[in-house]
Amino acid sequence: MDKKLVRFDWAIKYLLRNKANFGILEGFLSELLKTDVTITALLESESNKDDLDDKTNRIDVFAELSGGEKVIIEVQCIRQWDFLSRILYGVSKVVVEHLNQGAPYGKIPRIISISVIYFDLGKGDDYIYRGRTEFKGIHRKDLLLLGEKEKQMYPESIQSVADIYPDYYLLKVNQFKDRVKDKLDEWMYLFQHSAIQHDFKAKGISEAGKVLDILRLNEAERRRYERYIDNLRDERSLIETHYESGHKKGIEKGIEKGIEEGKQLIAAAMKAKGFPLRDIADITGLSITDI
Repeated sequence: MDKKLVRFDWAIKYLLRNKANFGILEGFLSELLKTDVTITALLESESNKDDLDDKTNRIDVFAELSGGEKVIIEVQCIRQWDFLSRILYGVSKVVVEHLNQGAPYGKIPRIISISVIYFDLGKGDDYIYRGRTEFKGIHRKDLLLLGEKEKQMYPESIQSVADIYPDYYLLKVNQFKDRVKDKLDEWMYLFQHSAIQHDFKAKGISEAGKVLDILRLNEAERRRYERYIDNLRDERSLIETHYESGHKKGIEKGIEKGIEEGKQLIAAAMKAKGFPLRDIADITGLSITDI
């Protein structure tokens, strides 16, 4: 029988920031990146705020890979219409915040952005996507490589142009089909079902089975978790009902206008139910002033 756990997108906000629980996140990251990952510290940034009304569900960490490379890893579970642009904004902000004034640009650590996505994003058949930046010749179709002078500007871990730029990983939870083929799939199963099977062997997953056990929550944590689940249900219902209404109007009056009206309908309904303005802004993409 599966062991029932709290949702990962809640745990990343309230449990995985605890240094004693870093082993869970390290295990997941190690299976995804195919190298041992050691978290050395939380990143001091806006994304690591612990605010009861903040549902951004992000955590940024300093980490070291098995080869000694020091990186910044951003893990997020955000529900937002313009999600791909949100990823770009988040990574750009981390780069700017953590380049010491006067330091050479070559000292910017590599950023790894990992998004665990609980809604339908884009169009594609896979459930795990990786994005990298490469420069390809328009005429000869060759990849731009680092020259010897460029290599001297970077640590040994930087072997290609793509190694300089952020890595993006998108894990589409809803698209996982329950066929557990490897240890990373064990983590996908956990994300999808908030549960683990007794024979799972992925790094960190046994610890996750203990720390994320619903029965281990104290009374205050349990109430907070139940409130979070209730809010998710309300948000999903509002989005399905009111966004669909806006979408139908968009067919008649123009898709762009209809989508905007759908956002406004969602915002109005959420505001009427007493949702915090920040939550409404995150879900709809509207500004707090417009709301």
